[in-house]
Amino acid sequence: MRAPLSQLVAEAVSRCQAEGLLRPGPVPPITIEVPKNPAHGDYACNVAMLLAPEQGRPPRALAETIIGRLETPEGLLRQVEIAGPGFINFHMHEAYWQGLLREVEEGGDHYGHASWGAGRRVQVEFVSSNPTGPLHVGHGRGAALGDVIANLLRAVGFRVHREYYINDVGRQIDLLGRSVYLRLQELLGQPVEFPEDHYRGAYIGEIARAVLDSLGPNLVVLPEREARAICAEEAASRILEGMKKDLADFGVTFDTWFSERALEEAGEIRRGIEELQGRGFVYEKEGALWFRSTEFGDEKDRVAVRSNGETTYFASDIAYHRSKYQRGFESLVNVWGADHHGYVPRMQAAVQALGYPKESLRIIVIQMVSLLRAGRPVPMSTRGGEFVTLREVLDEVGRDAARYFYLLRRADTHLDFDLELAKRQSSDNPVYYVQYAHARICSVFRQAGERGVALSPAMDVEAARLELPEELRLLKLLGRYPEVVSGAAAALEPHRLTYYLHELCDEFHRYYNRHRILTEDPGLTAARLALICCVRTVLAGALGLLGVSAPETM
Repeated sequence: MRAPLSQLVAEAVSRCQAEGLLRPGPVPPITIEVPKNPAHGDYACNVAMLLAPEQGRPPRALAETIIGRLETPEGLLRQVEIAGPGFINFHMHEAYWQGLLREVEEGGDHYGHASWGAGRRVQVEFVSSNPTGPLHVGHGRGAALGDVIANLLRAVGFRVHREYYINDVGRQIDLLGRSVYLRLQELLGQPVEFPEDHYRGAYIGEIARAVLDSLGPNLVVLPEREARAICAEEAASRILEGMKKDLADFGVTFDTWFSERALEEAGEIRRGIEELQGRGFVYEKEGALWFRSTEFGDEKDRVAVRSNGETTYFASDIAYHRSKYQRGFESLVNVWGADHHGYVPRMQAAVQALGYPKESLRIIVIQMVSLLRAGRPVPMSTRGGEFVTLREVLDEVGRDAARYFYLLRRADTHLDFDLELAKRQSSDNPVYYVQYAHARICSVFRQAGERGVALSPAMDVEAARLELPEELRLLKLLGRYPEVVSGAAAALEPHRLTYYLHELCDEFHRYYNRHRILTEDPGLTAARLALICCVRTVLAGALGLLGVSAPETM
């Protein structure tokens, strides 16, 4: 409703100017907000306060003038009033909210979706963990967040491509190979001194055993360097396959698994540096090549090629992002871990140096996850290299609870994930609370079917019978859903959906506990069934965007 109200207010201001009631001039952007206090109306506008300095009149007087020229369709507004220093508050007519039954029914599974993405191509890159160990509990947050961001962008009309960037070259892969090789030597009875900086988890020993079982006789006679390279390749491949399975079981799939090694072998890293040199953004100093990132607001210039001729990780990332644009993506979304916060300015600088708008790259930096059990911290790692894996979390609490809990808070805030709470079948558990609302509505329809009461089309019910305060609040929440979806997509903030779902379920459970749905009055029963059917539609739609199931029984 915000867009139509904005248009009505803008037209009223223009009429006032045309009639000499306001001085001519540009109309400021019309902002329509939902008041925090429902008593202040359904929507509010501050245009009078924005115009006051230029017009030289009190905001309340301006608001009165604007309201006098406001032309609205019949049955849309019940009341328009001036509040506080000059807010214009709109109270929608009950018939408007009651008419949402038909709108939700007609929208069905796509109610709340939009088309403002206009088919533009956007790539969402997320997780992208090095294939040097299993995904841990922290990676789960990035996986859930990136997946739902992609769902939201598709829901508002973008063409979305999900991508995982595999860092399969460099020091960490060499270290992986050496770690497996040393464990393999231990299995062969050789004395080994295992360095502290190597990968030390039990999974390394398991991979060494698997490699030995499949390649042992041939591997042990090779020169160490060659054997380590084979160990690295075998280990990275096995770990990556494990990652793919864990992510698939988590409900996360990718359109492309993009290899850094392929980028390097194709010469794209060098070509990226050469392009920046040609643009004047790379210079030589002390035998190294430096990128002029300070020209774009970074705190210092960054090394792209070391004095020994080796390219840096940053050079690879420049080439990778160059590849993204060359593949036709108009905008990019990266979901990165908290340890990448300082990396953001240099990457934004690189994108601009390559000739693309800064705003075409959006980087979401997610904060850490603390794992709890009944409120007590769960050790996340040890000196032995062990950590809580995403697989362990999935096995304990299941996909639905894991995804929902990861999405409960803003990405840039710390998240406490309580395993016991995630398993609890009570209203204290956020995902159970929401899923139970959906199951409860399904139960009502089963009861209705047993009584021979069928669901009538929204156009055939007496929507005016929905006049209780709780019913109107539910209708208003249903009407807000499209704004929530669009807002979450525009801001790349999936947590807005979980916040909304909790608010909607609060209102539904309260309504259900206070009022009968199946009454002795057929007309009232039909209207209430239509209402809760719309609630069910929105619950299922929002849960679907979150990648969480909407069970019919619990």
